[in-house]
Parts: sequence; C-alpha cells; structure tokens
Amino acid sequence: MLEITELAVKNVKDYLSQNNVTSAIRISLMSGGCSGPSLSLSLDEAKDSDLSVVKDGISFLIDKGLSATCGAVKVDFAESSGGCGCSGGGFTISCEKPLPGARSGGCGGSCSSGCC
Repeated sequence: MLEITELAVKNVKDYLSQNNVTSAIRISLMSGGCSGPSLSLSLDEAKDSDLSVVKDGISFLIDKGLSATCGAVKVDFAESSGGCGCSGGGFTISCEKPLPGARSGGCGGSCSSGCC
C-alpha cells in the first residue's frame, strides 16, 4: 500500500510546476548512511515492475518488490525542521516494516527520520 498525504502532493506539484517537470515520482531504497538504508524520492519513468498510485494527476511509483519488503509506505511533508533536521521542511517517507540492514541510533534522529 502506498499513501501520499495531501501536503506531500501539494509540495510535489509545486516542485514539478516550478521546474517544468512531468516525470513520475519514484520512491526507492537508498543505501548507506549511519542508520543504514533509507527511502528517497526521485524523478523517473514507470517500469513494468512498478506499483503506481496516481494522486491529483501525479504518478508515484514504487517497485513491487520494495513495496513487499516495506509493507505500507507513507509519503508526507513536514512544514518545518521540527525533528527531521531539514531547514524549511522536507518530505518524510516511512514504511511499516523495518528496512533490511537498518540500524537504530547512529548519528541521531536526523538520519533515521526519512527526511529528504
């Protein structure tokens, strides 16, 4: 399951409009970091192996295998730096199941929050 909040959709739409971009938004696994792998957002085109959710005209993509690994995935937008360490706000991506190789702790809350 892929949940995209209204605030996340609004901020993605603003970004796409400001940059004249029409690509879909991919949720993918990013390796490394002090707390292990994390989820990230990028611009991409759909593939046969993707699960796709269209919300307010924007396609959000996640590989079916990653979706099975993560369980339910939620993309949101934090308006301020409150706890995620992003100045001015940023996207947060959380998943129901722990990511393979994820570690707790490391370098504090800014690495484990999923803010990008």
